[in-house]
Amino acid sequence: MTHSGQKRDERYRAIMETAARLICERGYEGTSMQEIAAACRMTKAGLYHHVQNKEQLLFDIMSYGMDAFEGQVLEKVRELPDPIERLRECMRLNIELVTCGFSKEVIIILHEHATLTGEARAFIDGRKKRYVRFLEDSFSEAVRVGRARPVQPTVAAFAFLGMVLWIYKWFQPDGRLSVQQIAEGMVDLLFNGVVAPAGTLPVPASGEAPVLSLVPPVVAGGES
Repeated sequence: MTHSGQKRDERYRAIMETAARLICERGYEGTSMQEIAAACRMTKAGLYHHVQNKEQLLFDIMSYGMDAFEGQVLEKVRELPDPIERLRECMRLNIELVTCGFSKEVIIILHEHATLTGEARAFIDGRKKRYVRFLEDSFSEAVRVGRARPVQPTVAAFAFLGMVLWIYKWFQPDGRLSVQQIAEGMVDLLFNGVVAPAGTLPVPASGEAPVLSLVPPVVAGGES
């Protein structure tokens, strides 16, 4: 990349950071391009030199957040062979990401998910769904190889996400709990309820995760 190209990228990242902060404070609809330009110390015309339109800026902020997540979390755990260790490390890294610099992007991805339209919305939704599938597959594998109790993978995946993604609501950087304490506490809390004690669970012969006993069987003649 040329020096001028690098400077443009740095400038656009700074614009996205500023826009993300304002959108988190005021919401997407409550934030105007004029306000973003003023916060960036630019004219509105100068801002449009870098940004196609407001929705494109929102899409770029979400993409920036997803890029950071995939690079700093998923790519670091995807190849770990033990599914439980993969999930534990994924939770630790995800918590670090949410609490150490990318909380704005996470909040926007969560709260403005319905704001995007058309292909932009489908693209971001597809990236989020791939993460859910990664978690479901990892929980399924953990059950299949006898590393976890017969948890329902989708329930486990969304329990995982609910714990991690809600942190921004209560975490205080200068509070009494460090990021490491929160990460270790959440990993311990979730996975002590998931991990099978050694030697207590046989590996399912079918290769599929068992169905939870809480799920009622289909009654003959009834609806499925």
